[in-house]
Amino acid sequence: MTLLAAGYVNYPARIERAARLAGRREFAAKEILTFYGELAKFQKEYYEGLPKLWGKRGVVPANGDLRSELRLEMVLDAFARLLDLAERRGPVALANAARAMRSKGCARQGEILQEFWKTGMLEREPLDTEEGKRKSLGNFFARAMLQPYAEFVTGAMLPPAPLMTVCRCPRCNALPLLGVLRPEGDGGKRFLVCSFCSLEWEFRRILCAQCGEVDEKKLPVMVAEQLPHLRMECCDTCKHFLRTVDLTKDGNAVPLVDDLAAVPLSLWAEENGYQRIQGNLLGT
Repeated sequence: MTLLAAGYVNYPARIERAARLAGRREFAAKEILTFYGELAKFQKEYYEGLPKLWGKRGVVPANGDLRSELRLEMVLDAFARLLDLAERRGPVALANAARAMRSKGCARQGEILQEFWKTGMLEREPLDTEEGKRKSLGNFFARAMLQPYAEFVTGAMLPPAPLMTVCRCPRCNALPLLGVLRPEGDGGKRFLVCSFCSLEWEFRRILCAQCGEVDEKKLPVMVAEQLPHLRMECCDTCKHFLRTVDLTKDGNAVPLVDDLAAVPLSLWAEENGYQRIQGNLLGT
């Protein structure tokens, strides 16, 4: 298995891509992408400030386990700024959730962040129920805050030891968020992207990332005409799908951002009875 080192996370590319796509999509996606652009600016500032905040202490966990320790003192001040951003610039539901989160106080916020650091994205967030949607909305703040923190720590660590194809992140055991097809020779090599720490790892082309189905006849692929570089890789055995960004068709795509713009694909999946393995940050 080939792993792509996380290294430096290119937040400027995410911000620029969000702005570009916001001018090309329908209103619902435009609102989402515009807010994500503001969120990515916050994450960029926090991510780039982490080396100074970290000081001389080693970044890599002593036991090599990404989730073993969260330096909460480096997160809580920024967390308050994230809540302020969501109140000022976020959609109504998110602004309301930010006010509710603020009312919990720093002690409870710290507990929520610690719990998400330990268990976040290990199981699918069920967006197909009202309770699931509320839980996902509550998890949004911890997920948005800890994403750049996890990316920073992961970038300082050596790649995990090569393994056979695995359906979970070899760094933190989280479920995959999406797939990426990167150009190689005359075709594309498939990778999965972690929903927690953003690590990429190589994955077989004909294989369900949820249940391991290998029968090509049970693994239909759907591509929308208006979004030709985005694929819905479905499985008729487990009825899950993986959204995949095909960089062989659009080399300018930024997977985490283009995924947010794929609202029509989410509607198609819901109508056809497929569930996403793991949802993205804004539930699109």
